Amino acid sequence: MKSENWRKRFNLILCSSLYVILHLCFLPSSSSLQTKTINSTRGPELVSSSSTLRIRQTTQRHRKVVILDNGLVQLTFSNPHGDVIGIRYNNIKNLLENGNKYGNRGYWDIQWGEGTTSSSANNYERLVGTRFEIITANDDQIEISFTKRWNDSSKVLPINLDKRYIMLRDYPGFYTYGILEHPKDAPAIQIGVIRASFKLKENKFNYMAISDDRQRIMPSALDRKKGQKLAYPEAVLLTNPSNPNLKGEVDDKYQYSSDHKEIRVHGWISSNPSIGFWIITPSHEFLTAGPTKQELTSHVGPTSLSVFMSCHYVGKHLIIKLEKGEEWKKVFGPIPIFLNSVSSNPNPHSVLWENAKSQAKDEGSKWPYNFINSKDFPLSNQRGSVKGQLFVQDRYLNKNNMKAKFAYIGLAAPGKVGSWQWENKGYQFWNEADTEGNFFIKNVRPGNYNLYAWIPGVIGDYMYNRTISVEPGSTIDLYNIVYIPPRNGPTLWEIGIPDRTASEFYVPDPLPNVTNRLFTNQSENKFRQYGLWDRYTDLYPKEDLIYTIGVSDYRRDWFFAHVNRKLQHGKYQHTTWQVKFKLEEVILSKNYTLQLALASASLSSLQIRFNEDTSYRPLYATHLLGRDNSIPRHGIHGSYWIFSINILGNRLHQGENTLYLTQAKSVGPFGGLFYDYLRFEAPSQT
Repeated sequence: MKSENWRKRFNLILCSSLYVILHLCFLPSSSSLQTKTINSTRGPELVSSSSTLRIRQTTQRHRKVVILDNGLVQLTFSNPHGDVIGIRYNNIKNLLENGNKYGNRGYWDIQWGEGTTSSSANNYERLVGTRFEIITANDDQIEISFTKRWNDSSKVLPINLDKRYIMLRDYPGFYTYGILEHPKDAPAIQIGVIRASFKLKENKFNYMAISDDRQRIMPSALDRKKGQKLAYPEAVLLTNPSNPNLKGEVDDKYQYSSDHKEIRVHGWISSNPSIGFWIITPSHEFLTAGPTKQELTSHVGPTSLSVFMSCHYVGKHLIIKLEKGEEWKKVFGPIPIFLNSVSSNPNPHSVLWENAKSQAKDEGSKWPYNFINSKDFPLSNQRGSVKGQLFVQDRYLNKNNMKAKFAYIGLAAPGKVGSWQWENKGYQFWNEADTEGNFFIKNVRPGNYNLYAWIPGVIGDYMYNRTISVEPGSTIDLYNIVYIPPRNGPTLWEIGIPDRTASEFYVPDPLPNVTNRLFTNQSENKFRQYGLWDRYTDLYPKEDLIYTIGVSDYRRDWFFAHVNRKLQHGKYQHTTWQVKFKLEEVILSKNYTLQLALASASLSSLQIRFNEDTSYRPLYATHLLGRDNSIPRHGIHGSYWIFSINILGNRLHQGENTLYLTQAKSVGPFGGLFYDYLRFEAPSQT
């Protein structure tokens, strides 16, 4: 009886307590914290000894909820689902759209399919828990968990889920991560998408920031709904937006995609009051397909995403396929959700964005976080590192080995040359080398890896010839390693820059009636405009592109995408490009080489002919390549493909020659390919 009276008095004191609201523009991250596990059976309410860090379980509107509060931010979760249903900050009761249902505010979701034979993951499901547990609660932090265990019921997602959230003392925001596991006895499954989503208050957040040069006031979801749908389903022409300055523009979420290597922080800003909501990616180790994989960030909603894996810009190759009996577990995250505010400033957007970038840099420097309380997340002293120096050996350019300046060097699952860009089950660790080619890949999870690399300005992919076993606390020094890129002879001519993108080629102006004005004066983002694929027909209505070596300039004469020509009645026609070049002499008995790198392909087959038109059998033809869909999704690159094609000298002429490039199998407006680089080589001189 005394215990019950004490509990009632204790709860009454808590309910009547007033939190001290700290109204600061910006707050630094908390320092390193030690954690301890606390049994969640202590009762419906657990309070730490700190007056500013609290957790309680209660009921709101007949629903069970969990509330975390550190005096700066208050978070409300559905219990036991573990969806974020409320974020209270800076006197705004909820930054999330509380007009949405509880499960449609802050949530994790997945797309999956049964079996592994169909390459189809069309089942959509929210990742929700069935059990709530307090993992850690002390003066410095609270970590909570929402779990769901798979059972042998039919048509149930055969994945064990552990979805976690962390609140730190004095941190204006929170962290989230998820542990997904395919049990050994679970049936086969394929996974197409895993992500965390946050849908913000529509009448507050209207300014979106993705990067320094991609920020703007955005249309609303209603503006999109009232707009005109265009040929590609995600693109909408704004016909009657609430903001008249946006009328006549195109909105498309893929215009705001970014490469993994560029995704650090993105989010939204509320104008009144000036509040920023930011998703930070402190590490890329838990993302799939390496640094060049492109992914969605934020888009109209207002919605902010952390997409941990998807098939965007790669296609079905990237679907995770887990066979029956195959054990798999992966930690996605942690990612910080960072909030900031400014009370009075003539340029609040800039101030909040710069502060968010600074916070993202700070979060990256603390990786791997030492406050994560999970055996599945190795701390820094449980990880290893790999270092070395990479050189490039190309005797036709330099007799000495060249330093691999700014090479991208990474560890990924053992595979083949270039296989990292389709790797989807494990972790990847990448580092950009310095000007000397030195690299240091730190904080690597223990395991077996291949070391892969690619160098801007150098064609092809490198892979170290031995498997690397990383152990806790180890530092593996590979010393000097050498990449020998594809090369059979001296260069006769070349088109483009070997940088794995088509960005250096000619990107036309968009049609004025389908323009996003954000990119109008941005040459580096010009490819993000809608409908550029049909501009090829405008520029080449009857005859295809002809490029003359020594006369043409790829920056103005090589269309950025090899697409089909639009005909009447919505039909499209295959196209054949020509490269004209002269040879002063031809060695008839020797092989010449065409080194050809593609930056992307979508349901396309490329046919190669020399001095023979399309009525003749091609000298070389690729198989049906790619499902990147990069052309309509404004990607400028997707999966990277490279081909070394030998041409016997008797197929060439002294004097005028023509290379025919036929993009043969794609259909419709969206199929085609991006070239990265073409190089024609004379026979070997050895």
